[in-house]
Amino acid sequence: MQAAVLYGKGDVRVEQVDIPRLEPGDVLIRTEVALTCGTDLKVYRRGYHARMIVPPALFGHEAAGVVEAVGEDVRDWSPGDRVVAANSAPCGECEFCLEGRPSLCDDLLFWNGAYAQFTRLPARVVRQNLLRVPAGLSFAKAAMVEPLACVLRGIETAELGPRHCVAVIGVGGIGLMFIALARARGCRVVAAGRRAARLGKAREMGAEVTVSSEAGGLVSQLLPLSPGERGFHFVVEAAGQAETAEAALRVVRKGGMVNFFAGCPAGTEVRMDAPRVHYEELRLTATFHHTPDSVRRALALIAEGKIDPEHFISRREPLERLPALLGEMARGSDDLKAAVLPWS
Repeated sequence: MQAAVLYGKGDVRVEQVDIPRLEPGDVLIRTEVALTCGTDLKVYRRGYHARMIVPPALFGHEAAGVVEAVGEDVRDWSPGDRVVAANSAPCGECEFCLEGRPSLCDDLLFWNGAYAQFTRLPARVVRQNLLRVPAGLSFAKAAMVEPLACVLRGIETAELGPRHCVAVIGVGGIGLMFIALARARGCRVVAAGRRAARLGKAREMGAEVTVSSEAGGLVSQLLPLSPGERGFHFVVEAAGQAETAEAALRVVRKGGMVNFFAGCPAGTEVRMDAPRVHYEELRLTATFHHTPDSVRRALALIAEGKIDPEHFISRREPLERLPALLGEMARGSDDLKAAVLPWS
């Protein structure tokens, strides 16, 4: 089969490889669509991900397709079933799983290999995070369930409603999903980012006002746009930089919440006004990854048409174009997500 293999920093090659062999409980998927994402782009730039992938390895983790074959002991799935899978599954046995926090599982099992004609899903993923794609829902739309499930957890850290004003710092795919979900809850949304095209997309997704972080003075631009210029009820840091994290802390209102959603590089230090955090009862949080529950609720949002993934898919490309596509995205193209088609 044809598959993309990550060899290291900036080195992804589409090659002929063996179709994965199934172990008991595994399922083999004929991949119809795989989506690019910010995490894959980060891995492409760095050449690895300590928790998710160590090269050389099959690459990609957002995919939807059709069951091609099932391993021994698989009872709930049959060839021909239309499916989508999240990219991991918790163990269900460690202290964090038992406390109801599976995203922090000590043995979170990841899989990779979405950019391929066939994808093997491990038995644990099959048991917990393999879902049926509803009739009439396209594979491209279904494939966005994983990142949306992560953002859904992030937005639910705050109890948002029509009286709330939200600031989203960073307008990549994740930031835009936060905007869409906040607007769906009736919130007023202000967005900040660097690229004009992405800021235009933020307005399309429902941001009432956008500001350019390239212009500098992010705090001085954002605060006047908050209710009474006192700060925002909820601030999402979706850029993953020390300066934007510090700006998020400075534009949240008394009693408000900041979600440090984007992962900063290792060793990043963020300055914090500790007395303000204490006396103004600021709530600082972060959400990492998804859970089996959020994956199911994200698929329901897509199936019900409450979130349309087509707003995020900029282009469709054959699998052989993936290395060039990732290179373009790494150099700063305005593409949000590309739908990679292994059989085109």
